[in-house]
Amino acid sequence: MDEFLDNLPVFREAIGQTFYIVLISVVVGGLLGLGIGLVLYATRPGSLLANRPVFIAVNILVNIVRPIPFVIFLTAIQPFMLVTIGTTIGTDAVTFALSLAAAFAVSRIIEQNLLAVDPGVIEAARAAGARPLSILLTVVVPEALGPVILGYTFIFVGVVDMSAQAGLFGGGLGDFAVTYGSQRYNWTVVYITVATIIIIVQAGQFLGNSLARRALRR
Repeated sequence: MDEFLDNLPVFREAIGQTFYIVLISVVVGGLLGLGIGLVLYATRPGSLLANRPVFIAVNILVNIVRPIPFVIFLTAIQPFMLVTIGTTIGTDAVTFALSLAAAFAVSRIIEQNLLAVDPGVIEAARAAGARPLSILLTVVVPEALGPVILGYTFIFVGVVDMSAQAGLFGGGLGDFAVTYGSQRYNWTVVYITVATIIIIVQAGQFLGNSLARRALRR
């Protein structure tokens, strides 16, 4: 415990780095994933903006990237990171990779939740003369809002988990747990770090559930 207290400033910095990584990754990855998910939904055969070549291309890309374990994905895109952001280690590199990984995960969640929207609602909007893009943005998305929020909550939890894994590349609580905990056989540091991650996850889950309940009651 004394050693942990000695490293308390580093621990606080690691918490700040984790929040930086997670929040930016969730926002950037969430927006990118929303766009990709909307394309997947709208361009699939029989949908509002059906375009088979576009759907097949985007669907294949998502299917290729999404199943790759994050640590392997982070390693595989290092040449791309070097070109785009100029580094392959540290919080910026981790945030960049996490944003991309989250985007592909979010895209599939968005697509699945939009597909669950009652087709009758869409047909009613069509009968009223609404344009396809307007139906997509003002009818389909609002109807799926509650489940979509739960989906983003799931992604938040996953991003926190992946940010800890990315500690191998530097930054955040994962790096702190490895450097000041397991490598020094200081299990107190490890357990305190784990407890901190659990608290962050539970807080995010509680907030997401609350927002989803409000959306479903509207």
